[in-house]
Amino acid sequence: MTSTSDDPTENVGEADDSELTKDSTSTAADSPPSRGERLASWWSRHIRRYSYGGLVGALLLLWASATPSLLPRGWFFQGAVSGGSAAIGYAVGAFLTWLARFMVSRKEPWPTPSPKWWTGLGVIGLAMTAFMMYWFARWQDELRDLMGVDHLSWTAYPLVVIVALIVFVILMSLGQAWASGLKWLVRQLNRVAPPRVSAVVGAAIVVVLTIFIVNGVFANYAMQALNSSFAAANNETKADSAPPTSALRSGGPGSLVTWDSLGREGRVFVSKGPTVQQLSEFNGLPAIEPIRAYAGLDSADDVNQAADLAVKELERTNAFSRKIIAVGGTTGSGWINKSMVDSLEYMYNGDVATVSIQYSFLPSWLSFIVDSERARKAGIAIFEAVSEKVRAIPEAERPKLVIFGESLGSFSGEAPFGSIPTIAARTDGALFSGPTFNNQLWLDTTENREAGSPEVKPIFNGGKQVRFIADQKDLARPDAPWPGNRIVYLQHASDPITWWNPGLLFSEPDWLKEQRGSDVLGSTRWIPVVSFLQLSADMAVAVNVPDGHGHHYLSAVPYAWAQILQPPGWTPEKTKKLEPLLTRD
Repeated sequence: MTSTSDDPTENVGEADDSELTKDSTSTAADSPPSRGERLASWWSRHIRRYSYGGLVGALLLLWASATPSLLPRGWFFQGAVSGGSAAIGYAVGAFLTWLARFMVSRKEPWPTPSPKWWTGLGVIGLAMTAFMMYWFARWQDELRDLMGVDHLSWTAYPLVVIVALIVFVILMSLGQAWASGLKWLVRQLNRVAPPRVSAVVGAAIVVVLTIFIVNGVFANYAMQALNSSFAAANNETKADSAPPTSALRSGGPGSLVTWDSLGREGRVFVSKGPTVQQLSEFNGLPAIEPIRAYAGLDSADDVNQAADLAVKELERTNAFSRKIIAVGGTTGSGWINKSMVDSLEYMYNGDVATVSIQYSFLPSWLSFIVDSERARKAGIAIFEAVSEKVRAIPEAERPKLVIFGESLGSFSGEAPFGSIPTIAARTDGALFSGPTFNNQLWLDTTENREAGSPEVKPIFNGGKQVRFIADQKDLARPDAPWPGNRIVYLQHASDPITWWNPGLLFSEPDWLKEQRGSDVLGSTRWIPVVSFLQLSADMAVAVNVPDGHGHHYLSAVPYAWAQILQPPGWTPEKTKKLEPLLTRD
């Protein structure tokens, strides 16, 4: 075995055994190589060029990626998670191998795995992968039974393997290109600096350039492409949406905003909802038509102008004479959970005005990662504009002011307030569902929960002002007085949008260490890096599960509003009667 190169970057991202076998043809120049010699040559050229330590890391994280997370995963997302996990495992294993070489000074060449080690790794890899696929199927069936979701078909499992391989190859190719660039740069630096200095300086330069390219080039182009794509979707109109014929709806006769400017979700919002006839039949009393005011992203130049325009819509429709003014926080696309609005309109027999504004084209799960500042500004702008008008009304004549929102809409709804007591002081009630990790008020309250109460259902200050629920039964938790204005956070233990956090990369969350929610498997474990990837994939399918799980909030909404506002004449029987009439969209 020959000595290794003094260049510490010679084997970055490549095999531990860089000493390839000598060309067997050198021993018999005039005779063709034997089958064994050809096999040895192929092995040297193709298999042993990979890092043994990297492949060990890839297999470990590949197996870990098959463990359950919060939601059932289909073949595509499981394949993406597995391929991504394997690529990260390879990078970590290869880097640790290189780092060990770099740090240890040896006169003799670094030992390399023999073919037997490679064969053993292959056998163990195939056996353990088959074993983990078996357990993946069992865990998926268990989780799907828990949530009432169909089992995966047998064809899903080979598709998982195919997608995982494609993702792994793509990421490996990018990693090898990165490593090749690093080695080229180090070779240039070796002309003017010692090898180890060149390695450190070259690595630093490549890392900085990578960050600059990802943040300054790739991110910009990716955001432009996403905005363009979702802007086109925003211009579409759903088949069941039509311009309102009522002057009490934005986009209708006399409105200060046009139908086209409302955006897709805004058009849905103003064109739906219970009719006067439906409200009257439900309550057995003559109803009045609810008011719905909305300003889309194309209705104004910025969120402050949109908020002013939405308030003018309220004034135009005489909304401040209603019993309830509801300020709704939207998701990134402008979506509002219709059950939150419909419930109020049924409970007050139409004597409600709801107002909201759009601030982005992006869907909520993406917008809350890259565009949360807009949501914060929008939440402050619309609430402050409405609150100012309400405070100007004599106290005895003021309507009740409530605020609500789901997902990023809950983040937007929280934004005007600094604490739970502030919400209670400035509103007559609040309902937030599916909060995100960006919800600072939710986060502060959860972190300061009473000892012994779990993160998935915390108790704060004896439940005197705010309660955290997974379903309607939790409204009575704790069994203590609930005076004054009430606030409810509705959150499921299996909602990845609530529990996703960058901290998952290297820190186990409390919701896995403490008592778990009823729809989280006991076999779910935190695994560094892998759990972060799993929940990232779960976010994309968070609403594709039945009500009561994931990011699907519906049946508990009317029960929460009934407890928050305690409408005059409203009964538990009416809430139960209302529940099947509600929809999210």
